[in-house]
Amino acid sequence: MSNARALKNVSGRKTDVGDSQWLQFLHSVGLIRTSFRPSQQVCAVRSILRHRDSLIEQASKHTQHIQKALVQMNLQIHHVISDIMGVTGLAILDAILAGERNPHVLAELRDTRIKKPKDVIAKSLVGDWRPEHLFTLRQSLELYRNCQSMIAQCDQEIGQMLADFDSQIDPNDHPIPQISRKNAKPYGNQIRLAGTDLRHEMYRLFGTDLTQVPGIGPGIAHGLFAEMGADLSAFPDVKCFTSWMGLCPDNRVSGGKILSAHTRDVKNRVANMLRMAAQSVQKAQCYLGEYYRRMRARFGPAKANTATAHKIARIIYHLITKKEQYDEAIFNRMQEQFLLRKTNRILKEASKLGLTLAPNLTQLS
Repeated sequence: MSNARALKNVSGRKTDVGDSQWLQFLHSVGLIRTSFRPSQQVCAVRSILRHRDSLIEQASKHTQHIQKALVQMNLQIHHVISDIMGVTGLAILDAILAGERNPHVLAELRDTRIKKPKDVIAKSLVGDWRPEHLFTLRQSLELYRNCQSMIAQCDQEIGQMLADFDSQIDPNDHPIPQISRKNAKPYGNQIRLAGTDLRHEMYRLFGTDLTQVPGIGPGIAHGLFAEMGADLSAFPDVKCFTSWMGLCPDNRVSGGKILSAHTRDVKNRVANMLRMAAQSVQKAQCYLGEYYRRMRARFGPAKANTATAHKIARIIYHLITKKEQYDEAIFNRMQEQFLLRKTNRILKEASKLGLTLAPNLTQLS
């Protein structure tokens, strides 16, 4: 496998025979660079995970079909229950398909965690119960549960595959660090492993806890492992790593002059995950959050998202290759240095205007 970007032929000579001859010539003189591909063991996990993602997309479509059938029967349950595929929603749907039509009886199926009172839920369950929509509702619910069953099978298969990988660290000798951030908690579609949780498994495989990095949760950490593995020796340095993802500037130089420095248009799943992580820290009170907001003020949200993803990629590369734990204190010192430079710049500008400002040292410390 090789990168098609490095195999372009001369303009005007585009034929199948010419392309094959051109590729053969490049290969004979050693000008074809191989593309990055993780080990076959990692690729097997990647195939199952991508198939699992497609099943989640199908399940979401069936959920929309269920919502459409309910709306067509004038059942406005989605206004009082945020997740109709939760415990309360599924119980009500099963009762409706079993023949129950009394809204007050259906409202009694409300879980104790639902905040809406029973009488409000009962009002949303007054519908016309048309048979064609009930038929659609029944089939959509069966398809949804079939997808959920296959997703559980994928989780079991992925768990067995991950158990075959060698450990990069012994959790007994080096316990996993404690974390209290919300992004480390499991979410609805996160993989469920038997006997252990996903965060501990990723800590064992990476040799470091990536969930300590702001924006990185167990799901993203597992996605990173499935797409690139824990061995980054194929990338000599962090510059090659970020270039592979298309997160670094792609300088177009002509005559010693940089014509463009935009990032390359690369369809990379790892880069998309890191962009999602970058977007989730935009309100976080940490170094990466401050960096995102600073870049957004200068360049806008799109470039700030890419710049923050690039910063997270460099951190991840260092943690995985050095087998070190994330240390927020290092970035806190960098943030203090930035605030000091900013304060000195403001004082200098004020002095040019003939103003005298007294810095509040208690806030800077």
